[in-house]
This record gives sequence, C-alpha cells and structure tokens, in this order.
Amino acid sequence: MSLYDIPLKTLDGEPFSLADHRDRAVLVVNVASKCGLTPQYEGLERLQKAYGDRGFTVVGVPCNQFAGQEPGTAEEISTFCSTTYGVTFPLLEKTDVNGADRHPLYAELTKVADADGEAGDVQWNFEKFLIGRDGTVTRFRPRTEPEARELVSAIEAQLA
Repeated sequence: MSLYDIPLKTLDGEPFSLADHRDRAVLVVNVASKCGLTPQYEGLERLQKAYGDRGFTVVGVPCNQFAGQEPGTAEEISTFCSTTYGVTFPLLEKTDVNGADRHPLYAELTKVADADGEAGDVQWNFEKFLIGRDGTVTRFRPRTEPEARELVSAIEAQLA
C-alpha cells in the first residue's frame, strides 16, 4: 500500500490525506505533550516556518504509547500545542505507532531503516520520517533534533 493511499484523520476528526501533499516534502513525527523531548515542538515549528513556503510540511501524530506521555483529549492536545508552542502544522488524531493496533501509516513507515540500518518499531516520542517528493522515506530517531544538520540537509535536498 502506498503512503498516499492510507486514510488519516486530523486531530479534530476531519479527513486528511498525504496524497494532498504528494508534491511536498513531509516530516511525519509522533509527538507527545509530557515528554522530555516535547521541546522539539519548537524546532518543528521553526522548520515549518522556514520551509513551508518552499514545499515542506510537518505532520504531528500524537501518540500515548510511551509512558503515557500523551494522555490528553484531542482538544487538550490542540490547545497545548497552539498555546505552548504556537504550532501551525497539521496534527493528526492520536494514534498507535507500535503493536497490534499500529496504524497502517506506521506499519509502512516502520519498514524503513534508520541511518544505522535498523527498521522496526518506533523507539520513542519524536521519531521522524521524512517523506520526499518522490515518495522515498528517510528515518531519524527521536533524539535527532528537528534542526540537526542531517535532518535539515535531507529536507533541503528534497526542496532543491
């Protein structure tokens, strides 16, 4: 199944499709509000502002599978993201990224290996998957900061 064919929903329950972003570079990130990595929202928003006009979009995917660090309702998550970090990029509905109830989006994304050649389960909150304009996926582990040289270089390569 193509990533562009997987039905998704926004945090407020509206249909969302990666197909609508096929001509853009898309950074899919599983996010959480109560994680030590939560300040990465700042860098993600800076990426959105810096590259959004050039064909780039961050897509946040709230997930509560890691130590219960995203316990909120859709409304609570939305309010937290907008008031605390000024998030303007789309947020999808809360989703399982691992296990028996893994969302089909993550069933596809987790097939991709990281820079060390390891595929499989998402390790923690803020794991990043860059979907290129050509549909290729590059994986960055959670501790890779949004503005890390290797991630920014990969984004810029997609936008060149």
